[in-house]
Amino acid sequence: MAKEKTKTVFFCQVCGHESAKWMGQCPSCRSWNSFVEEASPAVREKKVARARTGGAENKPAVLHEISMEEELRTTTGIGELDRVLGGGIVAGSLTLVGGDPGIGKSTLLLQMCKNLAAHNRRTLYVSGEESLRQIKMRAQRIGEFTDALMLYCETDLEEIEAAIEKLKPEVVIIDSIQTMFSQEVSAAPGSVSQVREATGVLLRLAKGMGVSVFIVGHVTKEGTVAGPRVLEHMVDTVLYFEGDRHASYRILRGVKNRFGSTNEIGVFEMRQEGLAEVKNPSEYMLNGRPVGASGSVVSCSMEGTRPILTEIQALVCQSGFGIPRRQAAGTDLNRVNLLMAVLEKRLGVQIGNCDAYVNIAGGIRITEPAIDLGIVTAILSSFRNLPVEEGVLAFGEVGLSGEIRAVSMAQSRVQEAAKLGFSTCILPQVSLKQLTTASGIRLVGVRSVRDVMEFLR
Repeated sequence: MAKEKTKTVFFCQVCGHESAKWMGQCPSCRSWNSFVEEASPAVREKKVARARTGGAENKPAVLHEISMEEELRTTTGIGELDRVLGGGIVAGSLTLVGGDPGIGKSTLLLQMCKNLAAHNRRTLYVSGEESLRQIKMRAQRIGEFTDALMLYCETDLEEIEAAIEKLKPEVVIIDSIQTMFSQEVSAAPGSVSQVREATGVLLRLAKGMGVSVFIVGHVTKEGTVAGPRVLEHMVDTVLYFEGDRHASYRILRGVKNRFGSTNEIGVFEMRQEGLAEVKNPSEYMLNGRPVGASGSVVSCSMEGTRPILTEIQALVCQSGFGIPRRQAAGTDLNRVNLLMAVLEKRLGVQIGNCDAYVNIAGGIRITEPAIDLGIVTAILSSFRNLPVEEGVLAFGEVGLSGEIRAVSMAQSRVQEAAKLGFSTCILPQVSLKQLTTASGIRLVGVRSVRDVMEFLR
């Protein structure tokens, strides 16, 4: 009897799109030359045990009979991480942590394991990239660990699954998902099929055994997690660790969270002994701010429920080229060009032939429209060479007609400015009605960019 030929299909390495034939461009994500040939999942013989649900029979439920009790959470001992997770680790959750190489993903998770083990929370750290000796060298810089933490260097998914079922830990760390492979999948580790299979097995373990699983994922040069996009859809929470690996600051941002808000961020500082929490990011971002220099102003942005004060710097000078240069660091360049066009049209400021550079000091990236007023103030201050008074903060959205529009949570922004010692706050005139108390700070309401020009004079 002739042996049946194995059926193969083509997968997009970027988004996971499946096709029966090879294509030069993916019809889903429009990536070129991203299709690879792999065995069809339909013909692979897999013996997958059905996820256990604690012995209870799984059956359809009526909506009003479903319990609305609060999800049980376990604190990580790291306040900034708990904030981004929504209050702690949810039992049976699957979390993906992505970031650039060397940014501190493994260090953060190892510190979390240290805190959990100190409270007798059984934790399993599975590493497919480092040896036990390398992990111990990094752990010695962090501090003392208890016997509740277990290390396991393995890349075989079946062996890892057996170890989890035997040890029954409360928290499992997989570092990283791109190194895991299943013998039932005839593809190289890190391929679309292997990543999808490994995530599927870990998802069944998390939901079936109530184990909280953290997956470390590498990122591509575009800043997205490497592998198929279906990986982000399968997990409960997606966290991105951002920042310059050569700088000391780190920002943990929640992109997806089924158990909390996706607007919160956590700020860390990389030190020799590991990552340290930054309790007051505003004070940290404003360190070293120049005094009496033109083109510098402080603005306020909201990251979830947390107001963060940042310094906005602008440098406007005559261009020596036929086409002026425009550059923005930490914010959207197109938004900066739009605001400069508003100033030239509504105020008659001749900056069309000038080079312009805008920078958000501290390395944080902000795209909230509330910093529009700060960018406009910094550009006008640099162009007129008029320093902004010490202790002035500005926030508000600028429209195409030059009007200053209201922003949300104005009261929290003003209170944060007063707490850090600012004496004057420039804000939209319509936002004055939202303030219940001035907090001992002088409030200057502006209706248009022309009012901002008058204030600088």
